[in-house]
Amino acid sequence: MKNAAECDTELTLAIDAMGGDAGPEPVVGGVALAVAKGLKAKFLFYGDEAQLRPLIANAKGLDESSIQHADNVVAMTDKPSHVIRRGRDTSMWGAMTAVKEGKAQAVVSCGNTGALMALSRTQLRMIEGIDRPAVTALWPTPRGRSVVLDVGANVEADENQLVQFAIMGEAFYRAVAGVAKPTVGLLNVGAEDLKGHELIRTAARVLREADPDMAFMGFVEGDDISKGTVDVVVTDGFTGNIALKSAEGAARLVGGWVREALRGTINAKFGALFMAPGLRKLKDRIDPSSNNGGVFLGVNGIVVKSHGGADARGVASAVNMAARLAGENFRDEVAETVKAVRRRRASIAEAVETEQEIKAAAV
Repeated sequence: MKNAAECDTELTLAIDAMGGDAGPEPVVGGVALAVAKGLKAKFLFYGDEAQLRPLIANAKGLDESSIQHADNVVAMTDKPSHVIRRGRDTSMWGAMTAVKEGKAQAVVSCGNTGALMALSRTQLRMIEGIDRPAVTALWPTPRGRSVVLDVGANVEADENQLVQFAIMGEAFYRAVAGVAKPTVGLLNVGAEDLKGHELIRTAARVLREADPDMAFMGFVEGDDISKGTVDVVVTDGFTGNIALKSAEGAARLVGGWVREALRGTINAKFGALFMAPGLRKLKDRIDPSSNNGGVFLGVNGIVVKSHGGADARGVASAVNMAARLAGENFRDEVAETVKAVRRRRASIAEAVETEQEIKAAAV
């Protein structure tokens, strides 16, 4: 993946500083950490100026940042419809508006996912040909990282939306990983062609017939996600979110067991000293914070959602993701591919209809 330090020095990111569970402190700390590790960018912090000013003043590398005061915060319990109607004075609204007006190239928020999605759709609008947005998750695998989508934006998705998710996921992975032809799979209860419900089998048929340029590998199962069998795993938001939360819980459980085992005896503690470099590497690979930052694909702008409870390290991961994507124009690629798939589907349908008419006439 591209290093955030390679991004354009004129990059500007809008930060919703108030939406996280712990307030603005880990958000400002995360931005400062990203800067300390090489990110070159300017930041527009949206939130309570009285809280933000001392935090930013005490942080290294944020001297050129600006604070845009917002009187209110979108609470985790706020309904998206309420935020759209009455949320103009919130930090989330202000940060999103900065992207809409071109003042920033991307927005990062730890806030309410539903509200952030609603504001993304209403302010930035959808890419032409895309019905619904999808949220991505980076998944650690033996080969590096794969992308899973959707992980929470849509409880249900029909065959057309799954096809759109596949197209968006392919373009996204190409942008962040630099892989010319990412492999794509549909998450199913089995890898065989006859497995699963009709909806997912139809989506697979469409991808095979109408998008011949995609490296579509067919169906993958749940354990294939962590194996890294394909680069992009496509599913609906209900299934994807459960898979994501289960994996995060398993990672924390294993991490806890490792710590418990290494503190159990004197010999274990001595062994831990010698194993420290390897253990740090293991921690980095399984820690959900190192993969934090879900991107809202399908909207006309870069929107990155950080976990509400993310620490500074997690926020830094989300900020770096926003920076990496800010210079990529994969949204045009998505729009063109969707159009091409629709044209091919129409041609296929027309050919089938013509064949049926010929057969009927012969009878």
